[in-house]
Amino acid sequence: MLIDSSVKEFTEVLASPEPVPGGGGASALIGAIGISLGDMVGELTTGKKKYAEVEEDIQRLMAKAQELRVRFLAFVDGDAEVFAPLAKAYSIPKDDPDRDAIMEDALRLGCSVPMDIMRCCAEALDVIEEFAAKGSRLAVSDAGCAAVACKAAMQAASLNVFINTKSMKDRDYAEALNAEAHGLLNKYEPVADAIYTTVSDSFGQ
Repeated sequence: MLIDSSVKEFTEVLASPEPVPGGGGASALIGAIGISLGDMVGELTTGKKKYAEVEEDIQRLMAKAQELRVRFLAFVDGDAEVFAPLAKAYSIPKDDPDRDAIMEDALRLGCSVPMDIMRCCAEALDVIEEFAAKGSRLAVSDAGCAAVACKAAMQAASLNVFINTKSMKDRDYAEALNAEAHGLLNKYEPVADAIYTTVSDSFGQ
């Protein structure tokens, strides 16, 4: 499994001609890193007398962050699994009468995990926004880093959606996916930017 690789091994394969991991798997890993940074804010806040009033909220956020990290990590290998049929479909001769149907199914499957990564990033940014507002001020920079990472993960995953929807014959299905992806970007890019700006401004920058 890709997720069992060392960081060094993962990046070496990522930099190679191998088809996986690619942008989808990389975006999932970036999302996992982002929400892990958010969880660290919780770990540095929980149990502190100064933050006793938000202890229950922090515990709730940490539980959600840990759930999201598991989901992101599963998507690293999940994206590789859904890309395999698409890679195979592209090798089918263009005069094969079954090619279009096989390709359409593979394109739909290829979009599935990147869309899930985007949805997961949205949930992560909601959690990080609350960590940034309620977590330890000593760890606020980590909340800002978490937001930047999850925004990047969402944007990266979106590109893996759009490259596949562009080739779909079923334009209604493609446009429905595009609409959801654009909706997530339009809603959550400003959330991530606001977290970053708030954190940066707290340092007088």
